[in-house]
Amino acid sequence: MTPPGAFALPPQRDGGHEPVIGLALGSGAARGWAHLGVLRALAEEGIAPRVISGCSIGALVGAAAASGDLDKLTRWAETLKWQDVVSLLDVSLRGGLIKGQKLISFFERNFIDRDFSELDARFACVATELGSGREVWLHDGSVSAAVRASIALPGLMTPVMYQGHLLVDGGLVNPVPVSLCRAMGADVVIAVDLGSDMVGRALRRTAAAPVPIEETEAGWTERLLAGLGLSRDDIDALSAAIPFGSDSSPSLASVISSSINIMQVRIARSRLAGDPADVLISPRVGQLGLMDYHRADEAIAEGVAAVGRVRTVLRELTGRSD
Repeated sequence: MTPPGAFALPPQRDGGHEPVIGLALGSGAARGWAHLGVLRALAEEGIAPRVISGCSIGALVGAAAASGDLDKLTRWAETLKWQDVVSLLDVSLRGGLIKGQKLISFFERNFIDRDFSELDARFACVATELGSGREVWLHDGSVSAAVRASIALPGLMTPVMYQGHLLVDGGLVNPVPVSLCRAMGADVVIAVDLGSDMVGRALRRTAAAPVPIEETEAGWTERLLAGLGLSRDDIDALSAAIPFGSDSSPSLASVISSSINIMQVRIARSRLAGDPADVLISPRVGQLGLMDYHRADEAIAEGVAAVGRVRTVLRELTGRSD
C-alpha cells in the first residue's frame, strides 16, 4: 500500500520506440460492466494496455484483465440473473449493508486469487483510508484483498482492514485513477469514466419497459431489509411510513445511489481537469442502477460503442492507421 508520490516505476518501452499504453478504469458499481466492452473493443483495435489502474468496479475488471481472466469474467457477467446477484449478498449489521465476503470469496475461487507479482500486466488499484481520508495505492500482496478494499462503497459494503489500515472505496478520492496509471509508467493513458450521464438518473422515471418489482431499486431495498432480519410485516409497515419509490418520496436506494453519483461525478471531474487522460472514453450507462449487475449485456454493448466514438483519436495516439 503506497501513498501518492511514493510509487513511481520507470516507463517500459519496446525497443525504446513503442509508447507504454495505460488504461485507467473508473468506479461506477454495476455500470462497470461497460469496462468489459471497452476492453473488448480495444483488443479489436489491437490495443493491449501494459499498465492498468482501477478504482472500485474498475479494480475488479482491471484485475481480471491483468490476470488473463477477462474472457471468463465477461462470460460470467453475461449470464448473471438478478437472483444470482442476490445470492452473493451477505447482509451485515455493522459498517455497511453488505459484508462483501461472499462476493470476494467467489472471485477468489474463480478469477483473482493470486499475488500482484504473478499478473500478466502491471496493475494497481485505489482505495481510501477511512481514518484520514488519504488516497492509497494498492499494488503488492493479495490481488483479491486489494480489490475488496477498493470496492468497499461506504454504507453499502463494510470497510476492510488491509495491512493495518481501514480502507473503503477509492471512488471517494480518485474515481478515475489517471494519476496512478501515469505513476506506473504509462506514456499514453486511456481513461474510462462511467459518470458522464449519471447525475439525477436514479430519480428520473424513464420510458423503458417495466421490470419486475423485485428487480427495481424498491425491490433491492426490501431484500436488504429482509436480510437484516425484518419480517414481512415490519417491511410493509416501514414502506407505509416511508414509501419506497412512490411519487411523493424516492426510494432509499434511489437516494443513496443519487448521492453517490453526485459525489463521484464531482470528484472525477475535478481530478480529470487536473490530470487529464490522453483519451477519455465515456460510456453512456446512467440508465443502469447501482445494483443492476444482471444487465451486463447492455453495459458491455455501450462500452463497445463508446470506444467507437473515439476510435479516430485512439488510432492517432497509438500510431495505428484506419
